[in-house]
Amino acid sequence: MKRAWLLKWNCWTVALTGFLPRGILLPVKCWLPSATQENPYMCNNECDASTEELAHPPELMFDTEGRNPTTFWQSTSWKKYPKALLVNITLSWNKTIELTDDIVITFESGRPEIMVLEKSLDYGRTWQPYQFYATDCLDAFTMEPKTVQDLTQHTLLDIICTEDYSRGYVWKNDKTVRFEIKDRFALFAGPRLHNMASLYGQLDTTKNLRDFFTITDLRIRLLRPATGATMVDETNLSRYFYAISDIKVQGRCKCNLHANSCIFDKEKLSCECEHNTTGPDCGRCKRSYQGRAWSAGSYLPIPKGTANICVPNNIGPVTRVCDNELMRCQNGGVCVNNVRCSCPSPYTGLLCEKPRCESELGGCRGADSGQASLSSPWSLGQLVLLMSVWMLLRGDSCWPDML
Repeated sequence: MKRAWLLKWNCWTVALTGFLPRGILLPVKCWLPSATQENPYMCNNECDASTEELAHPPELMFDTEGRNPTTFWQSTSWKKYPKALLVNITLSWNKTIELTDDIVITFESGRPEIMVLEKSLDYGRTWQPYQFYATDCLDAFTMEPKTVQDLTQHTLLDIICTEDYSRGYVWKNDKTVRFEIKDRFALFAGPRLHNMASLYGQLDTTKNLRDFFTITDLRIRLLRPATGATMVDETNLSRYFYAISDIKVQGRCKCNLHANSCIFDKEKLSCECEHNTTGPDCGRCKRSYQGRAWSAGSYLPIPKGTANICVPNNIGPVTRVCDNELMRCQNGGVCVNNVRCSCPSPYTGLLCEKPRCESELGGCRGADSGQASLSSPWSLGQLVLLMSVWMLLRGDSCWPDML
């Protein structure tokens, strides 16, 4: 019985794999490298959505990788130069997602010279930048170029512009653009993520940090294609376009640590809530279990955490807050008459589950912070969650605008 009330750690290990439910088209024939040395990925023929052999629909960004020939989505060429070739790619899950690994975009054209990755926390109503990418950050965005290695625990939330992923055709194998999640985790957990307890402590006590790794939607804004030269060749504009073969986003459903799994049913993702909670994110107590206010599960104390279960209404003459069975006071706290926990000085919270330290980046790192050693969550058994990714293309595209 006790096992049923343990904090739902396994939910952390859920991996997201994107696919479009409309089905995948046959591999296209427009894939052979051109004879030109500047763009080794350029097709021999113009992308044409009306011809099956030359079409590059958006589904091909989410089909099975490793095919030969490679399949990919492709935009129209830059025929309207000098007017900007602008394309937005929006990924929507209709669910709050917590990222657990790098976002990786694989280009079959040269990587764009200017690009922005954006996120939404309110289902696409508002957007904020995640990272800027450019061959020249000062020129494109009036920002000093930085890399994730320049960040510290205190500047982790800074939005940076990087020049690391914007080289065009210099190296044939330089095809990916990343948003580095694990490198940011490593600022707290160490280079090999061995000290996940430190990261858990920060996520538990710092809302801004949790929100930084949380999304409902992602948007890729392609602002300028790779040119591979100082000047654009206006006599051959068909050589300039965007092409993407794969987009990888890995994470877990946000279930507030009250669920072990997340299911995709009726075109919608939902947490399978436990601990007497309910709602898309297990964000409230069930109707008959509101004996105390709802609270998210806590990573602390490590390694078991605190479930913060919802309790039945009107248990006895007084609402029960703690006991010595399922609602134990944590970190050495003592339950007083089932109505409150008497906490030791380093801890606070309803069940003494939170360190009494600053709720800011870099805080809660002392010897009494409760951040004991814990193995990486990726060592747990991994669940695979097939996600429905609704992708919208805006701007010039060689695929019809029916999406």
